[in-house]
Amino acid sequence: MNMENVSDMPVFTIPSKTAGPRLLISAGVHGDEFEPMIAAWKLIQQTPSILKAGAVTIVPRVNISACMLGTRTGADQLDLARSCPGNLHGTVTEMNAAQISALIEQVDYFIDLHTGGKMFDIYPLAGYMMHPSAEILNEQRAMAKAFNFPVIWGTDVSPNGRTLSVARDANVPAIYIEFGGGDCVRSEIIEAVIQGCVNVMKSLKMTEAPPALNSQFKWQIEDNAPNNGYLQGMMPAPSKGIFISKVNPGEKVKKGQLWGVLFDSATGSQQDIRADKNGLVLFVRRSALVVEGDSLGGILPVGDRKPDKE
Repeated sequence: MNMENVSDMPVFTIPSKTAGPRLLISAGVHGDEFEPMIAAWKLIQQTPSILKAGAVTIVPRVNISACMLGTRTGADQLDLARSCPGNLHGTVTEMNAAQISALIEQVDYFIDLHTGGKMFDIYPLAGYMMHPSAEILNEQRAMAKAFNFPVIWGTDVSPNGRTLSVARDANVPAIYIEFGGGDCVRSEIIEAVIQGCVNVMKSLKMTEAPPALNSQFKWQIEDNAPNNGYLQGMMPAPSKGIFISKVNPGEKVKKGQLWGVLFDSATGSQQDIRADKNGLVLFVRRSALVVEGDSLGGILPVGDRKPDKE
């Protein structure tokens, strides 16, 4: 195992003795997403014993200042997920963005691990951009399916500033993972993320480790409409207040169903928030204090039937 410390961004490369794919796994793009960072460190420990072909590079803390602060953005108030490809001579976030972007451009496959941070609790999904190359898009679909989360979500290919937009431009098949969130750590999320990464290694013929036995896959949705993957723009709060959720990720809801209550602590009044469409509760706001325009959650339109088995 080789470790390179680039401006305090730890980079671990685990080689095998056999030629094969180069896989990059990153965590800590946002500093308040705790389980992926823990999972990444555990993968650093576990991968040497199971890797049979290729090399795995793991970065457990991408945005160093954000991770030190435990916040979504860095000390410069920049979101690394909007700052790529970055600037090696810029602010702390821009430097880390440039460093992870350079790593993405050097590999064959990329997985970016996320949660909803302190703000959102997200139902487990594996997502990707709807790449214009049919070959790369199919590889991304296969990676997402191998990760073995319930939802596979292909979204708008056009956004820039993301780690996945760097991968898009470099023609590197890439997926991102979302699961959980809140200001605590859940061991089941750590284990699911570790197993998912091993599943992808298995699908790329990098390891002989057994994949997860039970399929969790339920829905695959693809939609290239502009900004359809922008969670922060979904179900905006009509006013400021204290949000009390009445639904949980993974539930099915109907349009008009009670989603939550917005309580005004100054007047004691409250306003019902109702689901804006039918579908699956993809994520729910967990940070209670909101201002007008803050997202209160989002719904993914899905059918009632699981997709056919391959």
